[in-house]
Amino acid sequence: MEDTVFQITNARLLSRVVEGIEELASDGADMMGDVYEYMLGKMAASGTNGQFRTPRHIIRMMVELMKPTLDDIVCDPAMGSAGFIMEAAKYIQEHQSDELLNIETMNRFRSEIFHGSDSDASMMRIGCMNMMLHDVDEPQLYYRNSLSDENNDTNKYTLCLANPPFAGSLDQDDIAPSLRAAVKTKKTELLFLALMMRMLQAGGRCASIVPDTVLTGDAQAYKTIRTALVDDNCLQAVITMPSGVFQPYSGVSTAIIIFTKTGTGGTDKVWFYDMRADGFSLTTQRTPMPEQNDIPDIISRFHNLSGEAERTLKEQSFFVPVKKIRENGYDLSYKRYHVVERDAIVYDAPEVIIKRMKKRQEKIDAAFEEFQKLLNS
Repeated sequence: MEDTVFQITNARLLSRVVEGIEELASDGADMMGDVYEYMLGKMAASGTNGQFRTPRHIIRMMVELMKPTLDDIVCDPAMGSAGFIMEAAKYIQEHQSDELLNIETMNRFRSEIFHGSDSDASMMRIGCMNMMLHDVDEPQLYYRNSLSDENNDTNKYTLCLANPPFAGSLDQDDIAPSLRAAVKTKKTELLFLALMMRMLQAGGRCASIVPDTVLTGDAQAYKTIRTALVDDNCLQAVITMPSGVFQPYSGVSTAIIIFTKTGTGGTDKVWFYDMRADGFSLTTQRTPMPEQNDIPDIISRFHNLSGEAERTLKEQSFFVPVKKIRENGYDLSYKRYHVVERDAIVYDAPEVIIKRMKKRQEKIDAAFEEFQKLLNS
């Protein structure tokens, strides 16, 4: 709580807040965690560094795609309010509750599995509180710029989950030498991908949200990162998301990239999915629309990729061979490979249309003459 600013200056208001929290606390930590998440979800303004921008259901989808376990060491190098690592903790609690009855396992869960970094002190406090309210009492959270040489994590984690800041640009001196060597750029979205490749152990997995420019950018830095993903690691999936997912904060089009660090390649074919709806309207209001939701289908198909092999490029999801990706300059956009099926429309010859129009005109003239006769009679 170092350097915090206490902004409740009215004693009566403070008393009411404490009494309200006391009533909630009687229902246990689960209730407090739910209340905290509700508060974060209702914050109307986004932070200057991209905080609060990842919708909770998108985080949950990514966690369910990756299925973290007690054997993982999970990290988010741009943690913000710690949404990803908190959701990973909840997933493990839901699916491995019996193992957590072991005291040693529970101690490891509380103090060793979850790691995160952020360069904003306020975000660190929010993230720490979020984890504490979800039974992770001593998470390994660091107040630092993950892209600088303050962070020397290498080959350390088995799972990275992140939504790094987009469209940011750093001074050259603030970027760690190892990242400058990996990709010559100041763009944060590319530097964070290079960082996660460095931080993961061999065999470690990553699911990261990226802007569309990472998938299609023509600049050399974009191509360098895409080449590294495809040729030096095992790129598994690219899930494109509609531009309204991050409303009301931003209308940027994004995608989720999933890969496994190998350092020696291994990409055989890449699975593409075009998410068209996420259960909410794609306007600034984000009205719930549960009947329009591709997320359950994405999770189901991803965990049954053997059933995707027969799908054609005309469908909502399909595989693309790595050879074809290389031929297309390592373009990773869904639209590059999706085939739009067009129905041929055959029109009658102009002479036939003119003849048909003449007949209709003759009928109209005859009806008009009959109408005039009725008026004159």
